[in-house]
Amino acid sequence: MHILTEADRRRSFAVISHPDAGKSTLTEALALHARVISEAGAVHGKSGRHGVVSDWMEMERARGISITSAALQFSYRDAVINLLDTPGHADFSEDTYRVLSAVDSAVMLLDAAKGLEPQTLKLFDVCRHRGIPVLTFVNKWDRPGREALELCDELVERIGLQPMPLTWPVGAAGHFQGVLDVADGSFVRYARTSGGAKAAPEERLDAARAEAEVGADWTTAREERELLAASGGEFDADRFRDATATPVLFGAAVLNFGVRHLLDLLVDLAPRPTPRVDADGVPRPLDADFSAFVFKVQTGMDPAHRDQVAFARVCSGMFERGMVVTNATTKRPFATKYVQQVFGQKRSTVDTAFPGDVIGLVNASALRVGDTLYAGKPPVRFPGLPQFAPAHFAVARPVDLSKSKQFRKGVDQLSAEGVVQLLRSDLRGDAAPVFAAVGPMQFEVAAHRMEHEFSAPVRLDRLPYSAVRKLADPAQRGLVDSGRRSEVVSRVDGTELALFEDEMAMRILLRQHPELELEPLLAEG
Repeated sequence: MHILTEADRRRSFAVISHPDAGKSTLTEALALHARVISEAGAVHGKSGRHGVVSDWMEMERARGISITSAALQFSYRDAVINLLDTPGHADFSEDTYRVLSAVDSAVMLLDAAKGLEPQTLKLFDVCRHRGIPVLTFVNKWDRPGREALELCDELVERIGLQPMPLTWPVGAAGHFQGVLDVADGSFVRYARTSGGAKAAPEERLDAARAEAEVGADWTTAREERELLAASGGEFDADRFRDATATPVLFGAAVLNFGVRHLLDLLVDLAPRPTPRVDADGVPRPLDADFSAFVFKVQTGMDPAHRDQVAFARVCSGMFERGMVVTNATTKRPFATKYVQQVFGQKRSTVDTAFPGDVIGLVNASALRVGDTLYAGKPPVRFPGLPQFAPAHFAVARPVDLSKSKQFRKGVDQLSAEGVVQLLRSDLRGDAAPVFAAVGPMQFEVAAHRMEHEFSAPVRLDRLPYSAVRKLADPAQRGLVDSGRRSEVVSRVDGTELALFEDEMAMRILLRQHPELELEPLLAEG
């Protein structure tokens, strides 16, 4: 019963959006309202302020974008929040997809001026596929933007999701005065703080006073809200949980406007952990023996120690530090002596954890993305995480041949983390592995980390391939390698991939050799 009670307190969610919609800013604002940080960071590089707590990597701070996911855990009211910030750039969508496998709901962040953007649409499709309930937060209402009704119509027209506003903006975008709280019909007026560094003070006015003091903006807000309610926008918790409708809130994360509403909503309405289905299709009860799956591996979070942290979502049972668990992939025991809760780059030792929690297993060089950990019998294994078809390829070579040991270590580590996919080419041998990526910025991250974390600078020579297929019959390898615009490479799991300069080159080879068997390279789990 203790395990079920603790699981009921957990809220695990991810923040998803298009780049520059304000994900990291919102993440930090949520932490600020939960009083786990005292001042917001330098989201816009203000002098004397620290960078956002979730963007811990040097490249992220320099570029002002998130390029890796980050886990934050903190308490708010009587709940334990596991908040996963995700990279917004499309080149790192594979990392985001892994994070979405570890959460129970998602906050979809929309820019008030741009609405639904391409990367947001892609990530929402993943949420829909996984049945993940989505809350929508319309951000940047302090800046000029589109009309609130127009943004809500877009949710219906483009993704078939019924908006159910729980707050409604008072004042057009760029003239944000506060929100109409749909629950009680009151007006919540915000006051600015210096640079948005502190939680914004709020003043609550009843409808009569709001009409007297705000006038036309208040009247407009009430009329728009009533119009949407009449078209099916009344809140329905069941429709939210079955992912056919989305609660909508309006705010400005950089000013901390509307953030408390979102945090309270997550505690009150976001799904609790539920039994997770194992690889055999059987739901594992929350109070069964401990089990978890690794959805992310990261090195270099602590530059002083260069240790490796494996992030795992607890699926069942009670985790206790020091327990010895089994890795379902290798069948080998794994001792959990060093386990930490994570808050950005800061970490603290954790002694216990429950379903819904994300724990950081330190010195976890034996763990890889997709591994299942379990205690007791019988063994359990959860479905593996997807690996996506790469679209960019480059040969990696060490700049300094005397650093070959560091080079090999760095390459293996980046592969284990999923920063890039590692391929082997017979044409080049083990000394010149091929990096494969969904997006080219992954190469920049890989090169930066090879130089600064492993002291092994690399030269990346791009390969001219843009089409990839799975080679169904390894005996046909020679047919592909004989082509002038194609070659075969091997993935670390033994899968052989046929790379082609473009789709035309592939079709030409298939006409020359109709017996050649190629299969689409789909996301595999």
